[in-house]
Amino acid sequence: MSATRRRPLVSGNWKMHKDHLETIHACSELGLRLGRDESAAVDVSIHPPFTDLRSAQSVIEAEGVPVSLGAQNCASADSGAFTGEVSAVMLARLRVEYVIVGHSERRAMFGEDDEVVAAKLRAVFRNGMVPICCVGEDAAERDAGQTADRLQAQVRAAIGDLPGGDVARMVIAYEPVWAIGAGEPATPDDAQQAAATIRSEVAEVAGAPAAAGLRILYGGSVGPDSAVPLASVSDIDGLLVGGASLDPGAFTEIVKGVATTLR
Repeated sequence: MSATRRRPLVSGNWKMHKDHLETIHACSELGLRLGRDESAAVDVSIHPPFTDLRSAQSVIEAEGVPVSLGAQNCASADSGAFTGEVSAVMLARLRVEYVIVGHSERRAMFGEDDEVVAAKLRAVFRNGMVPICCVGEDAAERDAGQTADRLQAQVRAAIGDLPGGDVARMVIAYEPVWAIGAGEPATPDDAQQAAATIRSEVAEVAGAPAAAGLRILYGGSVGPDSAVPLASVSDIDGLLVGGASLDPGAFTEIVKGVATTLR
């Protein structure tokens, strides 16, 4: 299933960092740093806060920055009396291409359960964008040997009865909760084992072609030093980068490392 290399994706999740002016500068710097070799070999997306999306879109389009625009979250409904929410319809109008759903911080801090994540994922698809669905185990689940069970349950709940074609073009990010912000990522062996579990579960639920086409990212304390080893394992197709994506230099180094490894 993992014998055919899928086109790699490196996504930068900026979380709640950078105002719109900082975003303009960061996008311009990425445009200067990312070359044709990298953009030819790797898909790249950046995911600024909602308030920065229009600024990022303007710079990306005006300066030809070789990245796709992404969002960090969306509402499950397309419109309605949901004060403070941002719908997938609104994101699509800004030419957002990727939307993160089910990030561990959304699950833990904002109470998003598997049902909510599945609804948001479908809203992303309904509006013509690609979801990056996050799954992962926490430290207690890992210590109890429940990693595979947790990943299988999250994957099954997320993709449910989605058509195989939709599943094949979406992205799943494995983010071990115990590694996020810890400064120490999972080992390549751990990442491969988790990714293989995810791909096997996708094959069980949506079929082998969907599993073969699906891209799986690793996310959790990714930096320039760990990017290449993690991206080199067979079932990992790229990276979801947190803190290191805030620095255009470090993020570019990560993208170049993945491009060299998977070219």
